[in-house]
Amino acid sequence: MSTVILPPVPPSPKDDAMQLHRAFKGFGCDTNAVINILAHRDAVQCAYLQQEYRSMYYEDLLKRLSSELSGKLENVVLLWMHDPAGRDAVILRQSLTVTKVLEAATEVICSRTPAQLQYLRQIYHAKFGIFLDHDIERNTSGNHKKLLLAYLNTPRHEGPETNTDMADNNVVLLYRAGEKKLGTNEKIFVQIFNGHSASQLAAINQCYNSKYGHPLKKAINKETSGHFAHALSTIVQCVENPARYFAKVLCKAMKGLGTDDTKLIRVIVTRSEIDLHYIKAEYLKKYKKTLNDAVHSETFGNYRAFLLALLGQNR
Repeated sequence: MSTVILPPVPPSPKDDAMQLHRAFKGFGCDTNAVINILAHRDAVQCAYLQQEYRSMYYEDLLKRLSSELSGKLENVVLLWMHDPAGRDAVILRQSLTVTKVLEAATEVICSRTPAQLQYLRQIYHAKFGIFLDHDIERNTSGNHKKLLLAYLNTPRHEGPETNTDMADNNVVLLYRAGEKKLGTNEKIFVQIFNGHSASQLAAINQCYNSKYGHPLKKAINKETSGHFAHALSTIVQCVENPARYFAKVLCKAMKGLGTDDTKLIRVIVTRSEIDLHYIKAEYLKKYKKTLNDAVHSETFGNYRAFLLALLGQNR
């Protein structure tokens, strides 16, 4: 459920383009005007606005925004201007080839549905002229690479059906491949995690907990490490409760000295039109504080204003 507050009457892309152009003219940029427009438009409206702006002023709106804005505000606005799959594609490209901080790429791939991943692959190639699989192949390694490529390419059912007997068999295989033996047979983990639907993996996790007295995530953390462990853990948590997973990610981004703004922007922007409403509820339930209040205390200025606009009402 989207948290973005849209105008009651759909705005005209032409009017939005004219208001933005006025905000850019003169000495300095009217940042408040930019925020008041863009933070209250969804992905479809942003796409029409970009088309209209180019048609009217023969200029790419993203390039103009990049020249007018700076810092964290620039980062969040530019990411917001894409559609959901485009946002994921930009994050993946940055993570895999620019920053080489693979946590972001792992999170995106391991938290999306099979349908979202297939569309994402198409958008990635359209935007960057290279296949996502090739960038993963070049910039990741080991079991982490095997899992990402398998999870990206294996067709998986998206229905709610589960098979209890199959779950029980897979649980035994996972236990024998991990906690029961010295060392870990990572191949079994890769096969099982990419070979089943989200519903079936959730059933496997519940069965593991019932059979061995602790959730599968604990076994993953014990038996694996690094990016591979993060990928497996992300999959398990997202098939159980994606909103709770992202609430934890947001808390971690704002915990301690300083704020991980890249992570904060990534989650709020990519989930705002999907399930940020539920993430906010999970955050309040787990941390006894609203996500809006947490973001307000950890950010400032126009950057804070834009994030809070995406978060919507403070409930």
